[in-house]
Amino acid sequence: MAKTDVPPAERPERRRLGELSMVWRHAARYPGRIAIAGAALVTTSLATIAIPYGFKRVVDRGFGAGTSESFAASFHYLLMIVLVLAIATAIRFYNVSWLGERVVADIRRETQGNLLRLSPRFFEENRPSEIASRLTSDTAMIEMVVGSTASVALRNAFTGVGGMIYLFAISPKLAGMLMLGIPAIILPIALLGRRIRGYSRTSQDKVAMVGTLTTETLGAMRIVQAFGQEAREGERFAEAVEDTFVAAKKRNGLRAVMTAIVIGLVFGSITLVLWEGAIDVAAGRLSGGSIAAFVLTGGIVAGAFGALTEVYGELLRGAGAASRLAELIDERPEIAAPARPVALPVPPRGSIRFEDVRFRYPTRPEVAALDTFSLDVAPGETVAVVGPSGAGKSTLFQLAERFYDPERGRVLVDGVPLVEADPAAVRARIAMVPQETVIFAASARDNLRYGRWDAPDEALWQAAEAANAATFLRALPEGLDTYLGEGGARLSGGQRQRIAIARALLRDAPILLLDEATSALDAESERLVQEALERLMADRTTLVIAHRLATVRAADRIIVMDHGRIVEQGSHATLVARSGLYARLASLQFSEAA
Repeated sequence: MAKTDVPPAERPERRRLGELSMVWRHAARYPGRIAIAGAALVTTSLATIAIPYGFKRVVDRGFGAGTSESFAASFHYLLMIVLVLAIATAIRFYNVSWLGERVVADIRRETQGNLLRLSPRFFEENRPSEIASRLTSDTAMIEMVVGSTASVALRNAFTGVGGMIYLFAISPKLAGMLMLGIPAIILPIALLGRRIRGYSRTSQDKVAMVGTLTTETLGAMRIVQAFGQEAREGERFAEAVEDTFVAAKKRNGLRAVMTAIVIGLVFGSITLVLWEGAIDVAAGRLSGGSIAAFVLTGGIVAGAFGALTEVYGELLRGAGAASRLAELIDERPEIAAPARPVALPVPPRGSIRFEDVRFRYPTRPEVAALDTFSLDVAPGETVAVVGPSGAGKSTLFQLAERFYDPERGRVLVDGVPLVEADPAAVRARIAMVPQETVIFAASARDNLRYGRWDAPDEALWQAAEAANAATFLRALPEGLDTYLGEGGARLSGGQRQRIAIARALLRDAPILLLDEATSALDAESERLVQEALERLMADRTTLVIAHRLATVRAADRIIVMDHGRIVEQGSHATLVARSGLYARLASLQFSEAA
């Protein structure tokens, strides 16, 4: 399992250009674009190399004994090369830019699609804000690599190789001397490249941390301001930004040293070779046009190889980004459908059964959330679950929806063990109303339709009426099309809860998991929510974590949990009479029973 929050220093150093293969696999889906971009790239390289030959013609024919017609023809040749270069460059730029945007879009979709299949355990061990940073900053780096850096690298490679071939055609002796300097150029790239790889990954991690802190702080702005921690959060952000700057400074400093060494060696070699060329011109062994073409081509070759040292660092950063995204794409879900899932019975009955279940959360392996837990909920029965914090109440919901598998025992829905069924089929039979309602930054209509996405407006309004939500929904400025804001900021707590109930009504599932959330509501909101809950629970199998006495009294059975076990069960009156844990909880939490 990927650990996105492991410190960079603890990760193995294994960043190499081969990790860009993931990007290439996505780009290879568009061979037509690659072919057009490749043809345009080769054309620009050939046109660039042809320019020195054009200058050779101008010098030899124009400034020598050539006629005015040959002089004009030489300039016409140069203008034609420039025109071809301009058109081919435009074609290359458009197609590689298109390819970069398309590849990034595909990687984002594939990454998000895989994330949606992963179990909650992955997100307990990996921070969602850091994962979001990968989908933004890392994909932006890949976009630059595909849409610019890789193209520049290939163009310079073609230009450099083609230029070297032309240099040998002009003067094999001078070109051979120039070739002697190539090993001296490659050596610093090999030696310094390894260190640059490490700095590149570290820099990407630091940038991700800035994004993580930003998301975390902005999402908790009310708490930050309420506790007067603006200065502290500003310091934390400043430290993260400074760490990012220091990491980037180290990477760029090393790249600058490598670039200086390589360019110095390249142009130093060219200068020494040209010195020898000037001697050949003076001796009449080389024409003036040839030495002009050699100088210009040598400059182009030097610039091409010098640029390769610059883009090499960007390619390494892209490899680091690709590696981080590949970890998310390659992550396999722990909870998945078996090869031959057992079909759930039709019509659904709505039974839930826990058989001798033992379970520990991966992040808290030292504590058993459930221990030898058994419970049989009959179709249509309402079972209230009460107990102190940490007793294992919410764990029942997690296992019933198969977000986790127990380490021992079985959980069955309608008589089928969950590990033998398709998780999607199991969850389709369950509706849940969580204690902390999730409202998406979307319209009221889309938030309601989360219960059943193909529901028509008529069904939405019926669910809203049953959930006591229709009145405030009609009062919204644009009705169901009203944008509800981040986390439902435009709604009160009671209104958000009633939207969650309307979703569950639209789901129309035979099993209801209800984490009742009325304790923080005012009296009027609580009454409206409680009425909606009663309608929702009618004719359904209901497992409810109870916080209010009204729900407990209405339940067919009450189970009392402590330390992951059932310690008591029965009716409200029976349990109060026993003077056990339930009676103590009732005296504290349900004072209205007195």
